[in-house]
Amino acid sequence: MAGLSVAHLAALAQMIERVPDATLEKLSVAVMSMPGEKADELARVLADETKDRKRRFRVLRPILPMFRPRADGVEAIRFPAAVLPRLWKAASAKEKSWLPKLDNDPLTGQPLDPAIADAVASRICLAAAAAVRDRPDVIWPDNGMSSSDRQASLAALAGVCDLASLAARGLPSLTVWIGRPNEDQLAELRLLVRDAAAVAPEGAQRLLEILFAHLEDPSRILRLVVHASTAAGREIFLFDSELAVFVTRLIKTVEDRVARISTYRGDGGPDPFAVLRDDIAWCATVLNELDLTIQMQPGGVWGKQARDARLRVNATLHKLLSKAEATVEKALPTAKIQGSGRIARTTPMLDVAVPSEAREAALASLALVRAVRSSASVFGSETLRYKVLQTLTDRLATYADQALDRINRNDVANVEQARQIVLMVADFLTTLEAIDEAKTVRRRVAVAGAPMGHNDPSRGAA
Repeated sequence: MAGLSVAHLAALAQMIERVPDATLEKLSVAVMSMPGEKADELARVLADETKDRKRRFRVLRPILPMFRPRADGVEAIRFPAAVLPRLWKAASAKEKSWLPKLDNDPLTGQPLDPAIADAVASRICLAAAAAVRDRPDVIWPDNGMSSSDRQASLAALAGVCDLASLAARGLPSLTVWIGRPNEDQLAELRLLVRDAAAVAPEGAQRLLEILFAHLEDPSRILRLVVHASTAAGREIFLFDSELAVFVTRLIKTVEDRVARISTYRGDGGPDPFAVLRDDIAWCATVLNELDLTIQMQPGGVWGKQARDARLRVNATLHKLLSKAEATVEKALPTAKIQGSGRIARTTPMLDVAVPSEAREAALASLALVRAVRSSASVFGSETLRYKVLQTLTDRLATYADQALDRINRNDVANVEQARQIVLMVADFLTTLEAIDEAKTVRRRVAVAGAPMGHNDPSRGAA
């Protein structure tokens, strides 16, 4: 059988170049089981692409996250994903004879000579920077950006390529630097930043941009900024430094999320507070980190912005927490009965099914009360949250007691439906993390309505 033509192979290579890593791996496995000369040639193309991507990862790993957007939406230096393969192809072509030195030993999975592999990676990164400067239209074709924006983006790409090998030296220590580094470790970070500043005037900031791209929690960049800056973490000095951009970006994203929180109207569905909870937790994390790392001045720009954000979230939380009790009540059917004299009291109404919409709304409100536990104190809402939590827990436990009393007195028309309502209340208690109360309710439901002395097999079930 004839193999693939040169034109076919070239077209395949171009197509495979755009295939995601996970898909490439699946294709490679699938093709290996296919018979025929064409399948063998395709397998070789896939194997070559896989090897090339491993080499690319080894060399450009420090800057790879900069070719995809941040999941948290924080502004950062970012380059189009389509630029990456062109950048690698242009840079690696200049060092073709050295590329095998990047490959791992098939037995150990490690480079045959790490020192040589590092040196080759450094050479290719510098070649990448040169390619961006010398052949910008090949690496990053004009895509309609304004001339000034494109020039700035190209300069940034060349700049981070210049620093990629330096960043690679620091990445293993990143976890230490955002934790509790000792004096020697701090000195290592500051030396790295000084080396970056010696490469280019914007070197220190660009080095932190590279490290920032590797941080899943964006607020941890504040620790790097404070450790690396000579401003000692004080807003009055840090505000005018070249590293202030990271603080400004975080506060800007906090303000954007706070605006979304303040205008929240509910998303519908089974968990209408999912996005709201995420926004509140994210803002709380960033604001708390600002408090821990930067000495913000009450009258300073950042201090005012942080205070305003707290006040706006507090107002939203106050409104939502205050509504939680009423929302839960709608899922607890009750009826008024006339007592002695003119006194009326409420009792669980267990002969009607609870609408699913009311149940889901109650669960969502209860989940919100529970979920903002770690965030409420940041916004000054913990006192209200705790009060609502206690009130709801007591109310649900009382409702369950009253309902179970009615079931045990045979004062319900449909015992099974009544049990389901009480089990719903147990779910509510579980959502509030009132675990002991929920277990007690479920144990009592298991034997509710059984005749005295009846040996119910579910007795004792939690």
